[in-house]
Amino acid sequence: MILEMKVPSPGESITEVEIATWLVKDGDYVEKDQAIAEVDSDKATLELPAEASGIITLKAEEGDAVAVGQVVCHIDTDAAKPDGATAAPAVEKAPEVKKEEVKAAPVAEKTYATGAPSPAAKKILDEKNISPSDIVGTGKGGRITTEDAANAVPSMGTPTNGSRATERVKLSMLRRKVAERLVAAKNETAMLTTFNEVNMTPINIIRNQYKDEFKAKHNGIGLGYMSFFTKAVTRALQLYPDVNSMMDGDHKVAFDFADISIAVSGPKGLMVPVVRNAELLTFRGVEAEIKRLALRARDGQITVDDMTGGTFTITNGGVFGSMLSTPIINPPQSGILGMHNIIERPIAVNGKVEIHPMMYVALSYDHRIIDGRESVGFLVAVKEALENPMELLLDNNPKKALEL
Repeated sequence: MILEMKVPSPGESITEVEIATWLVKDGDYVEKDQAIAEVDSDKATLELPAEASGIITLKAEEGDAVAVGQVVCHIDTDAAKPDGATAAPAVEKAPEVKKEEVKAAPVAEKTYATGAPSPAAKKILDEKNISPSDIVGTGKGGRITTEDAANAVPSMGTPTNGSRATERVKLSMLRRKVAERLVAAKNETAMLTTFNEVNMTPINIIRNQYKDEFKAKHNGIGLGYMSFFTKAVTRALQLYPDVNSMMDGDHKVAFDFADISIAVSGPKGLMVPVVRNAELLTFRGVEAEIKRLALRARDGQITVDDMTGGTFTITNGGVFGSMLSTPIINPPQSGILGMHNIIERPIAVNGKVEIHPMMYVALSYDHRIIDGRESVGFLVAVKEALENPMELLLDNNPKKALEL
């Protein structure tokens, strides 16, 4: 029996996917549920499992865009498993790369009589690190004279020995979609960014005091900065609900819940999975969910459902060393908070100069729906909560809030 394997629907509104990588070769014997391909949609990269055991015949090439429901391979379920054969190993293939190399035309070997430098001229050229092939000799038969070598100037714009190769790699469907959404966010929203800074000393004091106990109590889950920022954001969204809304044509859609998208780096690029109802989660709940989603992104197991929705986004460029940036809105959301690296800087405290760990924070927002008062007030509310976490985030009871 020949089984026709068709592309399943990865999620609502997705009509086309791209064959990113075949994990098996044409004619391999595959086992049921074995991953045979990775397919890119405009939202995620997913594995395609074999629907039956048998010999596989591929009907699409890597890089092909195929419609949902289209046949991409056949599996001969009547084919006997080869003696001693195991499931076909995953095929590791390099990305499709087209290299165009600029090669110099072959040059006939020069002799002293046909243009090679004299011994004295060659010594001068070697000292200047100039190749004789870059000099046009004025001597008899094109010979390079001592005077030619002395007047020679090193070329500033014509490399002769370095690689000149180029490469063209097709972007994945996910990456192309991300690019499309980023351009749309810049072109279709009235995006502005407001900035502030946060003294991280109070949070560092709490983390240093409780992080070991927190990790031991909660099965290895760390007490990081993200839980503090997420709790500060959900509090600020309740105070400034316009920031937790989005445009839909001529209407404003407001939410009474906070689904926080957290930007994480994965093997396929930037992923933005969603922490659902973050306003209801404890510190442990936020840290556990972020860890779960980050591991799924790292292992390539993130799904469309994991990244669907979201009412506000937090992105942390500080983990890569960014000091300050203007994050781009994640449409159709209206706001995104950018975190940055923590640098010890002198600041004025009660009329005295003190050194404190400081972080710049940035809020990019859609000015069509969020006014300056709301945007600035929101960021100030985030700053206040982070600089007074004991009262505003932990309710003056850290043991209870951290579930210790």
